[in-house]
Amino acid sequence: MSGRHQRTPSDPVLSNSDIIAFLAGQLADCENHWSLGTFGALAEFTRDVAEPVTITREAHAVTAVTERGGLRLEATQDTRLTASESATRTSWNHRVALCQPEASSAMGRRDALTELGPDEEALRPQDRAAILFDLGLDALQADACIRVSDPELAATLRNCTGRNVFEAGNPAMSFIVSAGPHRVFISRVGRIEVFQPIPPPDGKSPEGPHTHVLPKLLRHKRTHAATEPIPQGWVPCAHLYPAHPVKDGLGRPLDFEMQRHERFQAMLDLFGDPDAVKLKQQVISAVECGSDPFAATIPADRIARAITRVALRQLQMSRGASAALASWLQAFDRALIDDMSSEEAVQGHP
Repeated sequence: MSGRHQRTPSDPVLSNSDIIAFLAGQLADCENHWSLGTFGALAEFTRDVAEPVTITREAHAVTAVTERGGLRLEATQDTRLTASESATRTSWNHRVALCQPEASSAMGRRDALTELGPDEEALRPQDRAAILFDLGLDALQADACIRVSDPELAATLRNCTGRNVFEAGNPAMSFIVSAGPHRVFISRVGRIEVFQPIPPPDGKSPEGPHTHVLPKLLRHKRTHAATEPIPQGWVPCAHLYPAHPVKDGLGRPLDFEMQRHERFQAMLDLFGDPDAVKLKQQVISAVECGSDPFAATIPADRIARAITRVALRQLQMSRGASAALASWLQAFDRALIDDMSSEEAVQGHP
């Protein structure tokens, strides 16, 4: 098996109108989830099966709004879609990133609470007179904002502008959490708005649209998790998380659903790194042929190892156990073997 070189998406796979058509189709499926933000600060948009939603499609944008939040996605001439998978402890994650070149991905990069004025781009007309405040998180590809309609809260926050919201003695975040204004996260490919209240510091995020702001992660100044193989020079500005074949949107396990699996594999063929897709197919073919795993020349880099683990786990879930698969798991995925052994021990199996 040959080495791999990560794709640089210099040429568009789809036109702008094709990207919007793809996104509109995915947005129509309530089982898909969405996010926008950066490493350590994220807004998420989801909706329930029976939840009323208004979906609007334009030439270069698509919008969905519910009573709990909204999402708008746009396609620019630089927008590219990048699909990828990554290994978790015993399963895998998958996603499609809406990427921009690093040079054109930058937003405000403010590092202090800043008043921006009325939110004229709000998804709902009734919110366009409310005042946006940038939290000043200094993230490259996203402005994390709140939208304030209460004049008293706006006046209070104006007294805190120009200061970092995490600065010792700054009361801004306590005012924000207590009041629970709308959160509005904006990037070059759109925005997510969250209308639901902010949970208390010791509370649990509500189901449906919500946000996370984690100062410890923000300090790393990363644009995305190290496990996501984004092509060099590109930045993920929003994400689609298609329905997963072995877990629901809350991470609870499901029986393997082949249709969900096949839908994402088709996206991976379209938008994934061709070398990564090729390596994965080589691993699957080698297992099916009963090849010796110790004779395989899997590249030694972290991403190639993750691709191999994902391929083996998907075979395990979709086709069941085999002697060849057991050998490959033993060679390349001890974490899964150890987890399966622990589960058997708990259940009383030999």
